[in-house]
Formats: sequence, C-alpha cells, structure tokens
Amino acid sequence: MIGILRLAFKLLVNDSAKFTALLVGITFAVFLMVEMTSLFAGILDRSSSTVINVGAKVWVMDPGVQTIASSIGMPDYVLDAVRSIDGVKYAVPLYSGGALVKLRDGRYQAVTVIGLDDTSLFGRPMMKQGRIEDIYAENGFVVIEDAEFVKLQSPKLGSDFELNDHRGVVVGIATVASSGLFGSPTLYTTYRRAIEYIPSSRYTTSYILVEPKSEADIAHIKQAVKELGYVALTKQEFMKSISDFYKYETGLGTNILLMTVISFVVGLSISGQTFYTFILENLEKFGALKAIGAKSHELVAMILFQATFTALTGYGLGIGLCAGLISLARLRIPDYAAMITYGNLLLAFVMVIVIAATSSYMGVRRVLRIEPFDIFRG
Repeated sequence: MIGILRLAFKLLVNDSAKFTALLVGITFAVFLMVEMTSLFAGILDRSSSTVINVGAKVWVMDPGVQTIASSIGMPDYVLDAVRSIDGVKYAVPLYSGGALVKLRDGRYQAVTVIGLDDTSLFGRPMMKQGRIEDIYAENGFVVIEDAEFVKLQSPKLGSDFELNDHRGVVVGIATVASSGLFGSPTLYTTYRRAIEYIPSSRYTTSYILVEPKSEADIAHIKQAVKELGYVALTKQEFMKSISDFYKYETGLGTNILLMTVISFVVGLSISGQTFYTFILENLEKFGALKAIGAKSHELVAMILFQATFTALTGYGLGIGLCAGLISLARLRIPDYAAMITYGNLLLAFVMVIVIAATSSYMGVRRVLRIEPFDIFRG
C-alpha cells in the first residue's frame, strides 16, 4: 500500500499545472471562509467589549436592552431592591453612554463614557499611567489607550477637554482586554460625574452589577429580579444575547453567511472540476495499473490520498495566508476586528473535507468503471 500511495503522489505532482490549480482553488476557498468568519467573530467579540472589560458576574437591566450600547435607564429604587435580595453579596450601579467632547483645537469627537460606582470603582480598567484614585479629583477622567486613542490627540496626563460645557482632565491612561466596536474612544469616570456631565433621561442607572454570594444563588437572583420587572443575565448570557442580536436581527450575520457559502461553492467547483479533469487525463495510467493486478480498493485509496493531500495542503496554505493578511492588516489598521478562532478553523476544515470527499467521489466513480481492455484497445 505504501508503494501505491507513493505512486499516487508522483502522479499528482507530476502535472504541476493541474496540481497548482487544485491548490489555488482550495487555498482561495479556505482563505475566504476563514477571513469572513474571522471578521464576524471579531465583530461579535468587540460588540461585547464593555461586558468583557467590566467583568461583572451578573448584569441587571431593562428587558428592552438588546446590546450594551442600547442601555435603558432604571430608577434608583431598583438598585436598593437588588441589594436586598438574598444571595447578593453586593450590587453597584454602572453608567454607560455616548457623549461628544470638544478637544483643545476645537474639533469634536464622539466618545463612550463609562461611569463606575463612586465607592468601589468596580469594573475599573488596568492603569498604565497615573493612579485610579485620581479619578476622584475634580473633573477627573481616565482614558483607555487602544486603537481609538489617537482620536483624542493622544492625550497626556493633565490634558483637558470640554464635555457638555464641563471641563474634563485626563488623570490616568489605562488599558482594557477588548477594544470597542464602533470606533469611538472610551473614557472612565465616576458614576456621579457621568450623570452630572452628560444629559440623560430621568432614570440614569444603565446597569446594575451584581456579585452573588455563590453560583447557586444566581438562579434565585434572576427570579427575584424578574419579579421586579427587570432582567438579570450572567456575563456569558449577556454576551450571547448581544451576539444573537447581531447574528439574527441585523444584516451582518446573513451577509457573512452568504459570503462563506459563496467561497465554499467557489472552492468546490474549482477543485472538483480540476480534480475530475486530472482523473480523466490519467485514466490510461489507472487502467494500466488495473491491468497489471491493482485491485479496486487500491485505486480508490490512490484517489482518496490525492484528494486528501491536496485538500489539507490547500487548507494549511489558506489558513497561513489568512493569518498573515490579518496580522498585516492589524499593523496598518489598529482597530481591525478580525480574529481567528478554533470555531473558524473547524468550520473551514469541515468544508474542506466536504470538498475533498466530493472530488474523490467523482474520480472514484470514473476510475472504477475503467476496463483495461478499453485502455489498451485505444
């Protein structure tokens, strides 16, 4: 069998033009599939950036909230009611909203403002410059240093700006685990300062962050919050809810799905047609092998080996090309959202296996119908 497979490999690579065409087709298909799904995964990850960065175990919110950016204010009594629920270790308010700041040169820049609980500063970012305690200083704000940092003219400690006729001072520069999705810089301040500086509706509590006493208490907390007319979600549930919104209630998920299907069809058509042509051009060789005693299962093994080798080589090249281009794009575009996940790789691998199986099936059917008499007669 080893000799048969070695012969199959030589037959495959001997025709360099056909072999290259097969590789290019599968590589291009894998590249498109991984690129599209990686972009989608990156967008979904960025859409939950605030949830990831704050890190609360349970989030209490209005039932109408669909994404972290579409917060709906809750009255103050909800916070007191949540704190009184059995199983709640502590609960703190969080402000999350958009604002417009005026920079020193007169330009305006949209920003996301996160207001942390004044007492605990729960959900605070990791400081890179300055001290988190300085956020209590007059007009104090902490700026997140990410891809959008330059939009605030790369501020230094002590830099100031104007927010709704209020002066803001940069007292710290910090980093977070995940950057935002919508291309706006992020500012952290205290909850009281956020609701004072930014115009809002009568109710100002965007979310209530809950730390349960134990994992077993979460179910009771959810039920008690539901009786209040609100919703309590764990961190993972909230992230899933946000992902589901972008997948099923916007055109984003449909567009990515269509592009993935198109890339799969392109790879299947190119590789299937090219591999079948390769089989037709080598029918005489397969017929000669059959005439000298090669069994049908050995010929099938040759075809399966050729299809599998080509598919896996194209898969590796496609993954490498996609990873290289994503890395290059991130160097040129810091806020580029694409990220390769294990799910993306598995999806592409399954589709490549389908491409290889389909191509093999077409070749196997043709080869098994070969009669040595017809080959030698021709």
